[in-house]
Amino acid sequence: MTSDWDYTMTAIDSAISETDGRVCRKCGRPLGVAPSDDFCSEDCQALWLTGRARGVPAESAQETDESTEVTPLRPLDWLGPAPPGAIPRQGHDVLDEVAAFVSRYSVFPDGHCVPTLTLWYAHTHVVDRFYITPRLVLDSAEPGSGKTRVLEVAAHLVAAPEMTISATPAALFRLVSAGPISILFDEVDAIFNQNGGSNEDLRALLNAGYKNGATVARCVGDAKAMKVQRFHVFAPAALAGIAGAMPDTITTRAVTIHMRRRRADQAVEPFRQRVVERAATPVRESLAAWMSTIADEVGVAEPDIPDGVTDRPAEIWEPLLAIADAAGGHWPATARAACEYFVLDSGPQVRSTGVRLLADLRAIFTRHQADRLPSAVLLAALLEMEESGWADLEGRPLDARRLSKELGRYGVRIVPFKHASATVKGYVIYGTDRQLGLADAWSRYLPAVTEPAGSGNPGNSGNRAGQPVTNESSVTDPSVTASQPGTHE
Repeated sequence: MTSDWDYTMTAIDSAISETDGRVCRKCGRPLGVAPSDDFCSEDCQALWLTGRARGVPAESAQETDESTEVTPLRPLDWLGPAPPGAIPRQGHDVLDEVAAFVSRYSVFPDGHCVPTLTLWYAHTHVVDRFYITPRLVLDSAEPGSGKTRVLEVAAHLVAAPEMTISATPAALFRLVSAGPISILFDEVDAIFNQNGGSNEDLRALLNAGYKNGATVARCVGDAKAMKVQRFHVFAPAALAGIAGAMPDTITTRAVTIHMRRRRADQAVEPFRQRVVERAATPVRESLAAWMSTIADEVGVAEPDIPDGVTDRPAEIWEPLLAIADAAGGHWPATARAACEYFVLDSGPQVRSTGVRLLADLRAIFTRHQADRLPSAVLLAALLEMEESGWADLEGRPLDARRLSKELGRYGVRIVPFKHASATVKGYVIYGTDRQLGLADAWSRYLPAVTEPAGSGNPGNSGNRAGQPVTNESSVTDPSVTASQPGTHE
C-alpha cells in the first residue's frame, strides 16, 4: 500500500515538472504552485532585484545573497514630495531657507533686516504660545521703496495671512476675533495722520492686539438690542507706509525697518505670483512643520537678552530670540546682533519733541563741559541747531517759556545760580530739593553714553540720577535759592 502511494506521488511530481518546468530565477527551485511566474517567494524576488540594481549579471543572480539597500534603478519621483515634517530638518537649515527666499525679491538697507523678517515670519506660526507679538513696521521716505513687495512675499510665508489696504476697524475686529490671522496692512500712511486722526478704533486694535488675551469692548446691535461685546484682538501685524505717519503708540511696540529705494545696479528676481506661490509653498510648509515641533519649547523659553536692551524692547525681541536659540547654528548670534542693531545702534525709533530736546541739551552740556548753564546760553545754542528745527517749532522759535514747559514734564525746572559773577536762571544737570536735574532725565529717556576717561563733562559722567556734583550752598546766595521754582527768566 505504501509503495503504491509513493509511486503515485512521484508520478504526480514528475508530471508537474514535465508540464511546467519553471524554476525560480533566484534560487533555481521549481516554482510549482508559486503565485509568481519567476520567483518562488517574495524574498527571492527582493534579492534578485537587489542584485540587478547593483549590476549583477542575470546569470549570476542566483549565486548572490546580498540584500543591502541600494538606490533604485528608476527615480521614485512618482511618489511625490514627502509630507511636511516626515523628514526631520535642522532648525537653522529651515530658517536659512526662508532667509534665502526673502532675499530673492527685495533689497534691504542692511544685513540685519532679512534675519529679523525670517524670525518674525516664523513666530506667526506659533504666536499663541507667546505673551506678546511684536509689530513689524516697514516705512520709507518715498514711495517705490519695496515695502509692498516685502508684504507680498510675507503673505506666502506667514501663518494665515490677511493682506489688506483699507479694511475698516469693524471688519478687522471681526476678522481677528474669528482668527487666527496675520495682518499685513499696506499704505497705513493713508489711514493715520500724525496724531492718529479719526482712526482711534484701529489704533486701539493694533495697540491692544500686541498682548495675548487682550480684548477690546464695543457696543454691537441696534438701539433696541444693544449689548457689549469683547473682541479678542491678539494677532501679528505688519504695517507698511510712508515714514512719519505711524502713531508712536504703535512704533514703540514694533521693530521698524526703514526701506530705501533700490539702486539701478541692485537686481532682484521678478515677482510673478504663480511662480512665487509654487516656490514658497514647500518653504512655508517646512517652516510651519518645524515650528510645530518647538512650539512648547519657545513658549516657555527665557532667552538671554543683550546688555542694554530692557523693558519693552526686550519684550519685543524675546520671542524672536527664543526661536533663534531653538534653531541653533549661527542664528542665536545673528538674532542678537540684529537686536542690538535695531535697539541700540540705530538709536531710539521714536523721538518725541521732549526726547529730542533732552538729547540736544546733553550735547550742549557736554560741549561746554559744564554742570549748569543759563537759559539764554541754552536757547542760543538750540536755535543754532538747524537739523533739530528749534528755530521753527510749530511756526515759531523755541523760547524760554516753551523750554520750561517741555523740561517740566521730566521733573526738570529752572533754578537760580551764580554764573560769571552774576546770579542767573537756567538749568543744572544735578538734582536739588526742588527738581530732579537733567542727568535724571538723560538716564531715563536717552541711550547711555560711555565717555573716555578725562573727556566730556566730569559733572555728568558716572553720576547716579539726582546726585549733586556741586555744593549749592557754596556757590549760590541764600536769598537767591529762596526764590520760587519755575520762575521764568
